Amino acid sequence: MSGSIDYGKLMHRAMRGLIRDVLEDIGANGLPGEHHFFITLNTQTPGVQMADWLRERYPEEITIVIQNWFDNLVVDDEGFAITLNFGDRPEPLYIPFDAVSTFVDPSVEFGLRFDSQSAGDEDAPMAEDAEPEDSAPQEAEIVSLDKFRK
Repeated sequence: MSGSIDYGKLMHRAMRGLIRDVLEDIGANGLPGEHHFFITLNTQTPGVQMADWLRERYPEEITIVIQNWFDNLVVDDEGFAITLNFGDRPEPLYIPFDAVSTFVDPSVEFGLRFDSQSAGDEDAPMAEDAEPEDSAPQEAEIVSLDKFRK
């Protein structure tokens, strides 16, 4: 046993477990009420699967929106598969939980940020109708929802 407890690592595991549980429920039952998610991820994380044209357009970071239309949401222990619409083009994605840098549900002012991602460009392009999110590495914290409001 090491000389200290790694609370940061334990907290990240718990927060990713929370995301997994939420997505499993959404996959089984759909989105309730006004809930929707902005999920920012590092597209360079090993295991991220996306169309070549999407990776070329978003070489480092993308924010996906799970709201009005999504399909084939399947969650496993390591991540989730989902089909999303990018400009009337349905595209399948696989996103490891380790790739997620932020998870926000603005309908209830809930958000998580993970510090395991490398610094991204402040003006990185986004998918769907999300707005830019600061992706500099930080300790786990609640994300300010003002960055997602229009």
